Amino acid sequence: MNNPETINKQKKSNFKPQISEETPIQYIKGVGPKKALLLERLGIRTLGDALYCLPWRYEDRKNLKKICHLNYGALETVAGEVVDVEIITTPRKGLKILELTLSDGTGVLKGKWFNQPFMKRYFKIGQKLILSGVVKGNPYSGIGFEMENPNFEALEKPTTGVVGGDDRYIHTSRIVPIYRATEGFTTRQIRTLMFDITNNYLNYIEDFLPEEIRNRNNLITLREAILETHFPERFQDMDALNRGVSPAHMRLIFDEFFLFELGLAFEKNGRIVEKGIAFKGTSTLINRFLEKLPFKLTKAQERVFEELKADMIRPIPMNRLIQGDVGCGKTVIALMSMLLAVDSGYQAALMAPTEILAEQHYINIHKMIEDLGCSIALLTGSSRIKPIDDISTGKINIVIGTHALIQEGISFKNLGLAIIDEQHRFGVMQRAGLRKKGFSPDIIVMTATPIPRTLALTLYGDLDISIIDELPAGRMPVRTKVFFQGQKEKIYEIMRQELSRGRQIYIVYPLIEGSEKLDLKCAVDGAEAFKKIFNRFRVGLIHGRLKREEREEIMASFKSGRIDILVSTTVIEVGVDVSNASLMLIVHAERFGLSQLHQLRGRVGRGPYESYCLLMAYPPFGEDARRRLKIMEATSDGFKLAEEDLSIRGPGEFFGTKQSGMPDLRVANILRDIKVLEQARREAFAFVEEKHNLTNYPLLKEALEKSRGFGTDRLDLVKS
Repeated sequence: MNNPETINKQKKSNFKPQISEETPIQYIKGVGPKKALLLERLGIRTLGDALYCLPWRYEDRKNLKKICHLNYGALETVAGEVVDVEIITTPRKGLKILELTLSDGTGVLKGKWFNQPFMKRYFKIGQKLILSGVVKGNPYSGIGFEMENPNFEALEKPTTGVVGGDDRYIHTSRIVPIYRATEGFTTRQIRTLMFDITNNYLNYIEDFLPEEIRNRNNLITLREAILETHFPERFQDMDALNRGVSPAHMRLIFDEFFLFELGLAFEKNGRIVEKGIAFKGTSTLINRFLEKLPFKLTKAQERVFEELKADMIRPIPMNRLIQGDVGCGKTVIALMSMLLAVDSGYQAALMAPTEILAEQHYINIHKMIEDLGCSIALLTGSSRIKPIDDISTGKINIVIGTHALIQEGISFKNLGLAIIDEQHRFGVMQRAGLRKKGFSPDIIVMTATPIPRTLALTLYGDLDISIIDELPAGRMPVRTKVFFQGQKEKIYEIMRQELSRGRQIYIVYPLIEGSEKLDLKCAVDGAEAFKKIFNRFRVGLIHGRLKREEREEIMASFKSGRIDILVSTTVIEVGVDVSNASLMLIVHAERFGLSQLHQLRGRVGRGPYESYCLLMAYPPFGEDARRRLKIMEATSDGFKLAEEDLSIRGPGEFFGTKQSGMPDLRVANILRDIKVLEQARREAFAFVEEKHNLTNYPLLKEALEKSRGFGTDRLDLVKS
């Protein structure tokens, strides 16, 4: 954040920067240091930020409705004079309602705001005002026109100016942009600022998109797109504007996707010209491993391993994503790839996001390969013994760990294969950090969070993608049911039935211990309660605060059957495999996301028994939570759940923008604009395949460097 003292010093020094998209907003005419600090709250720090700070909606004020012509149930906008403002307190619940009466000479409209009495200071009698909202009321019951929590704007003396060549008002008599406001800077003031900026500074913006690509995709110029998104003149389809899909918006959407995909295309092309390791095509270790394996690989597992092996024997660095639903057998395929690397004389590493998952991988893999003569080690932040020397000398063949693998001081003798599990939990830099531990090692990233194939191909365009789309034979879908607080006895009865059959149970809570701020059940209290309710059975408790040795001992006891009920937090979300566990109870299921619920459910149903997932929900909860619980009951298909999760949470939260390397989109929406995304991807990859040299496209090169944080050396991979 800019320091006010620094800003004032810069101002006193009469510093006048050359105007460009990067010019600090404080130096733009009409802003200054004080307004710059307010605008920073809206993410506006530069001229470019301002130009791309688009309206969040639009109002058609060309023909404002007369109050007498309003339609019930419609979204309407009216202008009038405030004739009354008062705060009404309801007699029963003491609810404070701010009630404003607006008149335009043809009728009156009441605007109501609930439990916001402080808003009274914004209004005064005689004030000219615009209100916009859904019209409510009932003419037959004597209730006239009303709007609840309407958007409002004071109509001061209109500002005139030129937009698109016509003399128009900014705030009325046109399609008016509505910007998000901040304390000290109203939407009206921001609109005036944006009007001045688009009129005075738009010519400083250069169009970086090659003309042939723009023409081929019927896109308007960048300057016209920015102007039309702020002050629409040429494109006035209100529905398209408010959905963000007008031709002006589409140009900006294409730009965001094109730059992102172009970066991916250069990344992938860079690896094609980079020399990598050519592993052996055959492996006695794999043959011995398969002979010992107590089950047969599925056709999908066999296909995916053949894809991996084909990549590994080529002298080009592999970068492949393996995705598949929970329980599909990704770990076995990853282990076979590691054995191929070891048999070729190289080390392999697997990086997991949590210590408990790393520990589970270590325990499971160690058992699978202990008779094969491979040395394996575990390296986490809390490891008591850190086998650093044995890793650096090559004595250890396979290393399983957390982000501790990429810390300074950890070096490999000859890392040939690096695997990242649950890759969406790692940042791009962490993935790159593991790659640097070897000389162009092959990379496999795995995820049990299914992503629709089209999105996966687009978002991970620099990766080749393998999908394990088949579950092991005999797996039955887990039956899922939502329960509420009054149905506890029914849940206990189902639990007793499973325990009487010799099965085991997971119970998952959102918190380890109780919190004064959150009225939620917790694992510690839950474990004590279940010990009393099921006093004939052995109840264990596991969570992330326990020491590694304690966690390992508890999990070993549960696996061996010495614990009947395991109370836990989400530390058992992934990687835990106990075939005798047939029931999962998730307490406060309304607090969990779809992906997390699906991952937790995947801990049961791993044996030959019918299994259950009971979702205990505590109202009140919102519509999104209701949708999540409903879809969990309806399907166990991870890809259907992923699509629903995307629509509920939105792409940024679903993918974890900062974590996954997904672009920080200002205009585009990955779900809504998937066709534009695919279009931009085709253009970007074609551009790189045609071996265009970016030195011939300096504006595009500059835009790409800004959008991806690339250095020039990363962008000169393609030579003409």
